[in-house]
Amino acid sequence: MIKAILLKIFREGVGGLMALVSFLTSPRKIKRSQEAQNTINEQVKSMSMYQYFACPFCIKTRRTVHRLNIPLEYRDAQVRGGEHRNTLEKEGGKIKVPCLRIDEGDKTTWLYESNAIVEYLNQQFNSTSKAS
Repeated sequence: MIKAILLKIFREGVGGLMALVSFLTSPRKIKRSQEAQNTINEQVKSMSMYQYFACPFCIKTRRTVHRLNIPLEYRDAQVRGGEHRNTLEKEGGKIKVPCLRIDEGDKTTWLYESNAIVEYLNQQFNSTSKAS
């Protein structure tokens, strides 16, 4: 029991330290015209990110969201019995973060894995990575 508590404290401490370093070394945001930014802001309204604050994979996806300058809604899924954790499990099928929820009309896609999320966000919102 004590070993588990110490491990949790260590994980939370290291995760918090990683989050702080990530915050202090945030990448530059993409600059867009106000019209282009407004279009992206509308597109993102149908998306939300389920995450844990100190998860290294969540930090990775948050850095991408910051760099792409997209106002994505974050939902804390760490609290056991919490609304967002329950939604992630019931509707997404598993408690695994990060998870990007994409609502398109009647269809909801639950995108897991940080690399897949980063790739998707870059394809959708990074004009420099899109083919002309």
